[in-house]
Amino acid sequence: MTDTTGDKNNGDKNNTGSTDSVWRTRPETPADAAAVRSVNLAAFATPLEADLVDALRTDASWLPGLSYVAEGPDGSVAAHALLTRCEVDGVPALALAPVATRPEHQRSGAGSSVVRALLAAAKEQGEALVLVLGHPAYYPRFGFVPASRYGIRAPFEVPGEAMTALVLDASAPVPEGTIAYPAPFGI
Repeated sequence: MTDTTGDKNNGDKNNTGSTDSVWRTRPETPADAAAVRSVNLAAFATPLEADLVDALRTDASWLPGLSYVAEGPDGSVAAHALLTRCEVDGVPALALAPVATRPEHQRSGAGSSVVRALLAAAKEQGEALVLVLGHPAYYPRFGFVPASRYGIRAPFEVPGEAMTALVLDASAPVPEGTIAYPAPFGI
């Protein structure tokens, strides 16, 4: 797997979220598919993440309302984040990947805005656990901690600080075990 942030600069310039107000976040619509692909193609060095999003759209792991975009003041899609169904030893969880921001909007709050909105939507839908493999310096701002704290591990070798988890529902038991990603991830 590659870095899921699509931000070569490793984050947004303002970790407090105060730049979020310039970004309008919303669920992706079918009309956004080409713009979302364009964001992923621009954010990453290869088309793998853009192809992954396209493949996930047709997979059973796709969850309506859990693919979000951030729009700039001109209405163009500046960032995208996606949650799909995965499992931890048979218990449902969510995989956050990819997260992508157009290079010209990186370090401006667009990525943070779309991730915050997406996580809030997942919590509102009653989801309990989100997992992400990504920059250890980027995801803690949203509350992610090393997944190993919960006994959760990736199905492949990965630095412990890069595989992180966010518990959305503290009343739900957190499963222990190995993550099973949807087939389009190729894992």
